[in-house]
Amino acid sequence: MLHVSTRGAAPAINFTDTLLAGLARDGGLYVPQTWPSLSKARIAEFSGLSYARTAEAVIGALIGDELPQRTLTRAIETAYAAFRHPAICPLTQLGDNLFVLELFHGPTLAFKDVAMRLLAGLMDATLEAEGRHVTIVGATSGDTGSAAIDAFAGSRRADVFILYPHRRISEVQRRQMTTSTAPNVHAIAVEGTFDDCQALVKGMFNHHDFRDRLSLAGVNSINWARIVAQVVYYFTSAVALGAPHRPVSFTVPTGNFGNVFAGLVAKRMGLPISRFVVATNDNDILARALADGRYEKAGVVATASPSMDIEVSSNFERLLFEAHGRDPAAVRAAMDSLAQSGGFSIPAPSLGSIRAEFDGYRTTAGEAVATMRKTWERARYLLDPHTAVAVNAAERAQERDPRTPMIALATAHPAKFPDAVHAATGIRPELPSHLAELMTRKERVIVLRNDRQAVEDCIEREARARTSLAAPAQG
Repeated sequence: MLHVSTRGAAPAINFTDTLLAGLARDGGLYVPQTWPSLSKARIAEFSGLSYARTAEAVIGALIGDELPQRTLTRAIETAYAAFRHPAICPLTQLGDNLFVLELFHGPTLAFKDVAMRLLAGLMDATLEAEGRHVTIVGATSGDTGSAAIDAFAGSRRADVFILYPHRRISEVQRRQMTTSTAPNVHAIAVEGTFDDCQALVKGMFNHHDFRDRLSLAGVNSINWARIVAQVVYYFTSAVALGAPHRPVSFTVPTGNFGNVFAGLVAKRMGLPISRFVVATNDNDILARALADGRYEKAGVVATASPSMDIEVSSNFERLLFEAHGRDPAAVRAAMDSLAQSGGFSIPAPSLGSIRAEFDGYRTTAGEAVATMRKTWERARYLLDPHTAVAVNAAERAQERDPRTPMIALATAHPAKFPDAVHAATGIRPELPSHLAELMTRKERVIVLRNDRQAVEDCIEREARARTSLAAPAQG
């Protein structure tokens, strides 16, 4: 299974190489050269299967026979052994044909655990087999970083550096990154926004001398393996509601567009999905782009759903690649325009292609609060602020199609945002017992200005110190 860059100037590579590469050397993102497909009969066989067995089938179709079956099976079983619900990603019904897919039962209480723990297992297995050591750099708006630090803590083969926007994430999110005692993980608070952190990470990957010297690897959703892992829960949830014999729709609270793009992959593989609803908060660049065809920066404002306070949605590039008929020149032109002038226009045919499958809805801060309060009062169900954005959009989308089951993705546990949940509902959700001491643990963090050289110097200093202490690589 070969993978190509959305910008067309990097060589096609296999899955294992995409796993370790992250961003392509031409600045693009990897996607499979062709989409694998699953028959209606094969999808129907997922009914009654465990999450792990379904994951083996879906992920196996996406990576082919490149990894030994025992390696994939072991990585899947290890990844999900840490989840606190036997279904891994259970469905809960909120109303007529409205469901939430709970993706927050992993160790750090966010959907990022679903992909990150599998990514860590596959990376470690690959690195051990090749006798290699990598330096992982990532940017987070709150949840990716904590999931990565938890998943890779103690790894002999990877040093991890996570950049997050200083003072722009919740206290629980911050402490999940800064209280780890593992010597191979490092939290870096950048004086800027998430988009600044993401730009720094992309800048480091495009600084090829630095990238090669430190063997950089990525764990953000620019890493294709992250998307692959997320495809699974679209299948399990849809099959639970009758797929492939009837279609379902999904509403996804969206920041970097990776989670909803995983749904499109599932659809390309044969899962009958009617519509994707892209739910944004007040940072609504995606909803605006779907409405008027103009993707244009307007500045990021801080909200109660910080993981969605994003303006440059990296994975939207993958959707553009598909919508442009896989024309890398068109993608390069759009990305160059975004870098130079802060925006680009989506041609009418491409926009029509996107609109055929996607709708965009903006949920204001006030609407999110009202949805959290209403859902608690009517269903006695606590929503975190991100999931509230999704449920609000899902309810509005259902007015157009009330008969198709709608699944809203619940991306975080309400206890990660206790102040916002309490303000909306009067209920203060408590952290699970395994995180009971989180708020009293000692923090360890590096605060840096928004400057790539300063960040690179810090990473090189810490990574070299770590590598010099590591045992020699064994083949």
